Amino acid sequence: MSPQAVSHATAAQLRTRWQALAPRERRLVRAASAAIALALLWWVGIAPALQTQRTAPARHAELDAELQRMQALQAEAQQLQGTPRADPDNARRALESAVTEHLGGSARLSLSGDQATVTLKGTPADALAPWLAQVRSNAHAVPQEVHLVRSGAAAAEGRRTTALSDLPAAAPAPLWDGTLVLALPPR
Repeated sequence: MSPQAVSHATAAQLRTRWQALAPRERRLVRAASAAIALALLWWVGIAPALQTQRTAPARHAELDAELQRMQALQAEAQQLQGTPRADPDNARRALESAVTEHLGGSARLSLSGDQATVTLKGTPADALAPWLAQVRSNAHAVPQEVHLVRSGAAAAEGRRTTALSDLPAAAPAPLWDGTLVLALPPR
């Protein structure tokens, strides 16, 4: 039998069964079919649209905020592209100047290619932070590796203080030992 003949036979069987149903049963089948059709219409057509409508304002605000962040990043990138490239020799001079000015004798600088290694020995923390900010802005140096530990003298001094009367009025800033490897602008 062809598929068309099978579908005609099935349709004929359904018509025969429908005619055999009592009028009350036909109404119940129609009501059940209508309920199923309405439920499908709700789940497939209306509910997703209402959900989208409910969440649209929040999603719109979220996307607007993301767009603003992207535009700010774009403006920052364009600003950075517009800044002149740092001269490697000026960057080295700025780095050397910053080391002697901020860190003094507690730091030793060694330059090798596009890298600078700063070795710290008992460097005060309150001198290290401004030095690093100046090095990043003036010398365009970017930290690549940092290995810092609290200086042994400061740690031992802190352990010796046991009585409250022995505590100094203002605790001294911690001292740091270690190395910082900075990337300099390429030649």
